[in-house]
Amino acid sequence: MPRMIVDCDPGHDDAIALILAHEYAEVLGVTTVAGNAPLAATTANALMMTALLGADTPVHSGAAEALAGPAPHAQAVHGSSGLGGVTRLEHDRVVASTDAVGFLLDAPEPDDWIVALGPLTNLALAIERDPGWVDRIAGISIMGGSATVGNVTRVAEFNIWADPEAAARVFRAGADLTMCGLNLTHQFRSSDAVTERLRGVDNPLAALAAESFDYLHARMAEFIGSRDAALHDPCAVIAVTHPELLETRMRAVDVETEGALTRGMTVVDARVSRRRDPDNVRVAYGIYADEAWDLVFAALGAS
Repeated sequence: MPRMIVDCDPGHDDAIALILAHEYAEVLGVTTVAGNAPLAATTANALMMTALLGADTPVHSGAAEALAGPAPHAQAVHGSSGLGGVTRLEHDRVVASTDAVGFLLDAPEPDDWIVALGPLTNLALAIERDPGWVDRIAGISIMGGSATVGNVTRVAEFNIWADPEAAARVFRAGADLTMCGLNLTHQFRSSDAVTERLRGVDNPLAALAAESFDYLHARMAEFIGSRDAALHDPCAVIAVTHPELLETRMRAVDVETEGALTRGMTVVDARVSRRRDPDNVRVAYGIYADEAWDLVFAALGAS
């Protein structure tokens, strides 16, 4: 069973990713960052998820702002709390610390993965404090970026766009990187049929997932006219726990931080010739979605 730290900004799909991580990996800790919602909300959601899971996983809060200034949020998708439409669980959990960067630097061993599900600010700050950190971990699995189109802009995905300076630092740090971008995650989608299946399961995790999907489907119906949603963040967990379910290729990838139209773009060199820069990222291009859903349903007690 792989060991990992989950750096996240819960977020509906982060919540599902945390359930998967605790089912199929040893989770050493959770670090939080501002992203889908402000830091106080994402941290509260991470604490609620550990309580719901009955796990003693420590939660360490981290960066409230991007490297260049105030962090943007995604309330239009996730609601002001980050978990809109989800019934809150009362609990007495508190953060283990407010030093996510210190935890990231101190905790891992050489076989441990960092699974990054939000803006990469905490990771960038860890690299700034200790550039050799990336050599002391197994690798970093990122939900972020895209090898095709973006979602916040024409070419930029939210997690990278929210702090492109941080992302650029992480992508250039020399770590073993896996990128699960929109080109992949849009192949792994929930639907109302999924929600109906989960409503028939009598446990709190399935209930939370059903409420999450219902909320996301309603948002997507407003945005794209279709009641389904990409299940982004679980892909980065699956990339570590079940890498055989992903089709990947090594590519040279960098992050644009300056372009008026392209800021936050993950620029992937997919040329078959005249490639000059060394490959630095394992880019995911395909997922065996049916098998991945089997993992999700099993973790939710719906298999």
